[in-house]
Amino acid sequence: MPVSVKLDDMLADSGITLTELAERVDITIANLSILKTGKAKAIRFSTLEAICRELECQPGDLLGFDKSEGGKSDA
Repeated sequence: MPVSVKLDDMLADSGITLTELAERVDITIANLSILKTGKAKAIRFSTLEAICRELECQPGDLLGFDKSEGGKSDA
């Protein structure tokens, strides 16, 4: 998948554990783990907003895009 999630890096940089972040953003650890491992198919804007608020970052800090991984155009 060409979209990558950099949550591990952001957690390490902030010193916050996955468990602590889950509590702060009111999401289950299981769902946060799915996001962290890149297995999530989608993320709600409200969840993304809460994660960014707690980690003091921008959405682009959490998500990356790699064109070389076969992303196709909808055009």
